Amino acid sequence: MTGDDQKQFFEAWLDRHRGLLFKVVRAYARRPQDQDDLLQEVLFQLWRSLPRYTPEVAQTTWTYRVALYTAIGWARKEVVRTRRVALFEDHGHLLPQPTEPTDPRLDWLYGQIDRLGPFDRSLTVLLLDGCSYREIAEVLGITPSHVGVKLHRIKKHLINQLKENPDDGLCSTEDDMG
Repeated sequence: MTGDDQKQFFEAWLDRHRGLLFKVVRAYARRPQDQDDLLQEVLFQLWRSLPRYTPEVAQTTWTYRVALYTAIGWARKEVVRTRRVALFEDHGHLLPQPTEPTDPRLDWLYGQIDRLGPFDRSLTVLLLDGCSYREIAEVLGITPSHVGVKLHRIKKHLINQLKENPDDGLCSTEDDMG
């Protein structure tokens, strides 16, 4: 594939999977600056991976693999990065922030996702994106039954968080959690 062909292929790929990438990035990076950095890293890794892509693997699966593995690696380095970034926090946001208010339920959910371990975050992001257990298992390299067990535990954890801190969340029963 020539450079121009790869660029066109990549742009079309991004158009199809943009939402998926933003969900992964938001699940792993809370601060807008970190989201921008992580998105750039994910895009770079996705670009690098495209020559190895084969149609036997669904594009969504490939994209999730690259995005999630990149995000997990990024999260592992976050402790060191956080120390460095703390020096510059007084400088504010260099990029404009969204002007529309966000849904407080969504903010609560991403706050809870942020507290999960990297693997559980991956499971949660894939579930929220509507992936089946089989698809999640394929992306993460585990069995569908393991996916079910892990997601059951995550949902139970979220329900307990709501019960322990009812003022933090906006729903209060297990029925509201699905």
